[in-house]
Amino acid sequence: MKQPLAFKLRPKNLDEIIGQQHLVGPNRILRKCVEKNQLFSMIFYGPSGTGKTTLAIALAQQLNIPHRFFNATINNKKDLEAIFFETKLSKPLIVIIDEIHRLNKDKQDLLLPYLEDGSILLLGATTSNPFHSINPALRSRAILLEVKPLSKDDVIQAIKRALKIGLDHPHQIEPQAIQQIANYSNGDIRYALNMLDVLTVACQNQIITTKDVETYMPKINVAFDASEDGYYNALSAFQKSIRGSDVNAALFYLAYLALANDLESIERRLLVTAYEDIGLANPACVARTINAIDTAKRVGFPEALIPLGLQVIDLALSPKSRSAHDAIKKAYATVESTSFHIPEYLKLTPVGLKENETYDYSRSDLWHHIQYLPNNLKDKIFYQPLPSSNYEKQLLNNYQQLQKHYRSNQLSKLYQEHKSPRK
Repeated sequence: MKQPLAFKLRPKNLDEIIGQQHLVGPNRILRKCVEKNQLFSMIFYGPSGTGKTTLAIALAQQLNIPHRFFNATINNKKDLEAIFFETKLSKPLIVIIDEIHRLNKDKQDLLLPYLEDGSILLLGATTSNPFHSINPALRSRAILLEVKPLSKDDVIQAIKRALKIGLDHPHQIEPQAIQQIANYSNGDIRYALNMLDVLTVACQNQIITTKDVETYMPKINVAFDASEDGYYNALSAFQKSIRGSDVNAALFYLAYLALANDLESIERRLLVTAYEDIGLANPACVARTINAIDTAKRVGFPEALIPLGLQVIDLALSPKSRSAHDAIKKAYATVESTSFHIPEYLKLTPVGLKENETYDYSRSDLWHHIQYLPNNLKDKIFYQPLPSSNYEKQLLNNYQQLQKHYRSNQLSKLYQEHKSPRK
């Protein structure tokens, strides 16, 4: 069995790195580290297939410092302790940790004393946001470097390099086929080289055509891990597109998210958007969202996209009002920051009140004259209507009528001023 093409062509030094000129170009951080033979602990973060682990290995090899590889998904604490033991024999030791975001807090903490005394130089690679997945103590001992998505031209350069020096058998490829592979790889060099490897085996002829690419590489590389940042970025873009009434963008991100088959996350975003952003501007839309979600759960993917797509259109093109969201947010902030006492007459079992000072359930004609807020908050306003629809305009009209009535905490006086119509 031959080695995978992507592994075979992995760069051995910074000069062979494709892209990432902000890191490896002249006078850039990694280039300076090599020129001055001085390395620091670093964490590379960015999308899959952009060369994070490749950068780490190339650095270690070019600086000729002993290095060990640790994969946080498959290696265990015992493997890590074996590396620690090795530092007694060789210092410094580069430890390349792939998928470092999958290293739990306890294992991350084990690294700290070795990083502190310089016996280990950490080169970590992660697809997650390091500010979310890496302990602050570990982050403070490492330089965070973003590895950016590769361009189509970068991928084409990698394919041409593979055709020139990497293939075991001579193959030619149509220029349009190279473009096609680059398009389908979506900035992932590893994916592009793996597909080129497949094509050289699968193709009958030594000339790879666009038809071959369509046959053996039928889908663009958009697979992602629902636990990675790229997925949460897509969820964020999905919700913001609905909020911004861009129906086409919202449908695009819905289709993209469907690839992860994570119906629960999509449903949650739709519900939050319906209540938070559409709200009182179109309350019926909220009910329709719940119905669409229920249908989607019943049918599952791929058919779930039909009711979900319908409801995304409904939400995106509905008028928007965050008045309810803003109102409860203000109320919550006030509760958190203010001490208060509930008026005695509103309590379930009031103590020390005369009969004419208690809440009278039979006097519905006075309910809108009673003060319900605590005394120190009696003039506080949380709800500020946003008349973006006929429904909320009606609420505003009713709200304004109610505000014309004074509210009192002197119930006995209220009862005296307004005799019961039944008496």
